This record gives sequence, C-alpha cells and structure tokens, in this order.
Amino acid sequence: MSNASFEPVTTNSGVHAAGHKGALGKRVLHTVLLVFLIVVCLGVPFYLLVVTAGKDQAEALRLSLALPTKWHLFENFGIVLSQGKMIPAFFGSLLVTLPSVVVALIFGSMASWILARRATKAMALVYALCISGLILPPAVVTVMLLLKMIGLAGTAIGMICVYVGIYLSTVIFFVTGFIRTIPISLEEAARIDGAKPMRVFFTIVMPLLGPTMASATILLILYIWNDVFYALFILSGKMDTLPLNLYNVANAGLYLNNWHYIFAYIILMSLPLLIIFAVAQKKIISGITGGAVK
Repeated sequence: MSNASFEPVTTNSGVHAAGHKGALGKRVLHTVLLVFLIVVCLGVPFYLLVVTAGKDQAEALRLSLALPTKWHLFENFGIVLSQGKMIPAFFGSLLVTLPSVVVALIFGSMASWILARRATKAMALVYALCISGLILPPAVVTVMLLLKMIGLAGTAIGMICVYVGIYLSTVIFFVTGFIRTIPISLEEAARIDGAKPMRVFFTIVMPLLGPTMASATILLILYIWNDVFYALFILSGKMDTLPLNLYNVANAGLYLNNWHYIFAYIILMSLPLLIIFAVAQKKIISGITGGAVK
C-alpha cells in the first residue's frame, strides 16, 4: 500500500474572507486615527478655551489644561457683557454681516450666471479678472481714501461695500462652475414660455444653487464675522464690531492679563455662529448631497 499524504486545501472563499477582514481592519484603523486627530486638533483647543474662561485671573494666567478649582464661567460672561460693550458690538457685527452676505450672494450669483452661459474669450478674461480677488489683496489705503471722498468712511454702508467688493470673487468662483452643470434646456424652456432673464434666474437658476450657495454663505459669514483687519481701518473707531471691540477693549486695559475675560469674550462671540451651523447643519448637508446626486 502506498502512503498517501494529505495537504490542507485553501479555498477561494477563505482567501476572500481573510482579505475582507484585513481591509475592514484597515478601515477601522483609519477611522480611529481620523477621530483621534479631530479630537486633538479641535477638541483640545475648545477644551482649553472653555476651561480658561471658567477660571479666575490667577489661575488663567498659568494657561494650563487643569480644571479650575472653582468655576467662574457665567460670572465672567456677565462681566464681559456689562463692561466689555458686547451688546452694541454684536448689533454692529449683525448690521455689517447680514447685508454684506446677502448682497454678495445675489450679485455674485447673477454675475456667475452670465459668465457661465456666455463662453467667449472676452468672458473668460472677465472671469479671470473677477476671481483674481482670491489671490490679490485689496489696496486698503486706496479704499480708505475713496470712501472718504464719497463720504462713506466710518459708516456701515461703506464697510458693507468693502466686504461685498472683497468677497464677490469668492462667490463667483464657487457658483460659476456649478451653474455650468445645470442643463441649459431648463432656461430655454422658460424663455419659450415668455419668461424674462430676471425671472429665469430667480425662478429656475437660483433655486438650483442651494448646495454651492450654502458653502459660500458659510465662508462669507466666517470671514466677515471674525474680521478685524479691514474693520480697523475702514470704521476707524466710529462703529464697533465684535472682533474690533475686543481689540479696542484689550488695548484700553480692561483685558490686560485677564485671559479668562478674553476667552469668555471669544466664546460669546462665536456662539451665534455655532447656533446657526447647528440649526442649519441638516439643510446644508442635504443640499450638498442633493447637488451631488443631481
């Protein structure tokens, strides 16, 4: 009798199962690393912000991650609101931010519609000039002199005009490419029905711009709400916004070495943005998803 040797046979299903487990393990590892990086990059600064805002002056000067021995968070909020002139500055930021965002979105999207539909060399040159504002810094001195000549220096209208001029290129950059993906047959059908260009834009094109307008709105609100550089030169102390007020009050000495007040001010200043994003988060995500599927 011959001695028969038996060797284990590896089936294809076993190989596929092992490969699937290996790929699953890599995905889990990548997810864990991503969550860890997010916690480190976002969670730790936010934790330091809240913890420092809840300390007294002596503990806040050490700028450590340790919890305060006694929480003074709401007490610091009250001092900031009462002595830091936050209420007038809040309405100043609101007065400047909302009109700037609305005007930039409307005029930027209208310009993007023309630039996207008229594919000529002249329009390509105009588009390049429009988006050049993304990389070319505005001439602050020239803008200040121009506003003084027309009597808008130190006013909310002048600040709104500056913001619209600065961030109009951002809206055009976001919206133009998206409009090119919209079928032109929709607009042609509306024109056949007798719709004028303005009606075609506001009834056909504008409702389809939800995803890209949401992204542009987020960026513009962040840029304008947190701006202190342009407000410092254009408003020249005649009107306050929240970041500009923090800068002025800190220089005046109220927040000198008072990091707990500064951090409490930053929390209150960022609170409206956090509320807006928390409320509109689902609409923004659904709009972006709908645009991707469409």
